[in-house]
Amino acid sequence: MATKSKPRVLVAKPGLDGHDRGAKVVARALRDAGFEVIYTGLHQTPEMVVNAAIQEDVDAIGVSIMSGAHMTLFPAIIDLLGEKGASDIKVFGGGIIPDDDIPKLRELGVASIFTPGTSTEDIIGWVGENIRPRTER
Repeated sequence: MATKSKPRVLVAKPGLDGHDRGAKVVARALRDAGFEVIYTGLHQTPEMVVNAAIQEDVDAIGVSIMSGAHMTLFPAIIDLLGEKGASDIKVFGGGIIPDDDIPKLRELGVASIFTPGTSTEDIIGWVGENIRPRTER
């Protein structure tokens, strides 16, 4: 009997934002919950994020944005995934994102947004319920 694989998640910090504590906390929490996690580090371009996601064969990209560039960076990542034939990779994220922008991001294809104060348990639960390894899709 084959063992069930866990989703692979890339945690990304695109843009010039240098605050990565939250991204590291989420990456560690997902890893400790048994998910395979790749963390890109700071100052990634959308192209770098998408290329890493494809190279690492991930099932989802978790994007952390604290800089206010969310309405530029999320769409760029989603567009690049589509251009590269990888639109099956789900994108979710968190950070400082105004409530009014969340429905707009959802319309653009962002699967979920986690705002400050969201527990790591809630994020782990959402990933576990909504992200499936490619082998199970």
